[in-house]
Amino acid sequence: MAYSAAMKQAIGAVREQLAGAGFGLADSRFAHHGVHSVDPHAPLVLVACSGGRDSLALAAVAHTVASAWGMRCGAVIVDHGMQPGSAVVAQRAAAQCDQLGLAPVLVRTVRVRVGGEGAEAAARDARYEALAAAARELGAAAVLLAHTRDDQAEGVLIGLIRTGGVDAVAGMPARQTMHGVRFVRPLLAVSRAQTTAICMDLGLEWWDDPTNGDAFAPDEPLPADYPLRSRVRHTLLPFLNEFAGRDMAERLAQGARVARRDVEWLDECTSRVFDECVRLERRGVSCEARIDATRLATQPQALRFRVIARVLAICAPGSGTAHVDAVEALISQWHGQGPVQLPSKHSANRKKHVIRVCEDVTHANRRHSRQD
Repeated sequence: MAYSAAMKQAIGAVREQLAGAGFGLADSRFAHHGVHSVDPHAPLVLVACSGGRDSLALAAVAHTVASAWGMRCGAVIVDHGMQPGSAVVAQRAAAQCDQLGLAPVLVRTVRVRVGGEGAEAAARDARYEALAAAARELGAAAVLLAHTRDDQAEGVLIGLIRTGGVDAVAGMPARQTMHGVRFVRPLLAVSRAQTTAICMDLGLEWWDDPTNGDAFAPDEPLPADYPLRSRVRHTLLPFLNEFAGRDMAERLAQGARVARRDVEWLDECTSRVFDECVRLERRGVSCEARIDATRLATQPQALRFRVIARVLAICAPGSGTAHVDAVEALISQWHGQGPVQLPSKHSANRKKHVIRVCEDVTHANRRHSRQD
């Protein structure tokens, strides 16, 4: 079969990322031309498919690569139930994956609990949990996500708007582990125009999320109540392209690849220092950390902040930059100041050379009395 240029690039991208994740030919037979049956116990990868153009293109490409390598390729469709007709969209996507030859194909319906971070973040968390649960249930070796080069660029801009820092510039990693499951993003070097071309070449009809704002004219800004990602895609990126006179999605994605190398090195250093300076104690549903302030003070400022941020992410979820700064001041600007109040009813308090991050005593006593 003759493949289009877009299909060839996508196949190469999927091959590269799967190889980087440790996958290869499942059987020596697949090194030779010919039709070979895939072993029923061969490694299984699952495509997270929404029915959109990117995930349908990934489903087609991943199935092609997996079949050539002697691997199994299935799909998981997550129905968030947040839009009218979402169940129909999910079943249609499942049918398309089945027609492409993917197996098994699962549909999972989730309940999205919207909290302080908004509906989009809550839906993402619920989706990843459902995908990880499906992967564990089926014994899958990895879940493939269809984020493209355009998604990467949009994510970088959103990160700069919301948080900043090198982690924002680095965007999404090509491979990461969440909920104990390996996730791979093989299309980060492939554009949305290319996934669109793949679907058109294969005769795949895709679903467009109405919150993307495709019904608005290109020169008409999206209303403020549309998701930030949609507004970045529809309004900000096209403006940057025109302003810079170049494809800024490609430029931002290239910068993310470079920054990702730096972030991975920083993360390795952070893990080493964390192990040297932090002791965690889990007590039922709560977690307590003891930070050796004297030892952590000898580390570069960048590592001090990253170690503290990791501690707070574990013990006091919801902590932001201001909380990290305040806890770090207990090391670099120590003059006997009082405790730092943190989210989740936690605090950070220094005594001598130890910073203790734990649940507030008053709240802890109340919780224990209720349990008793």
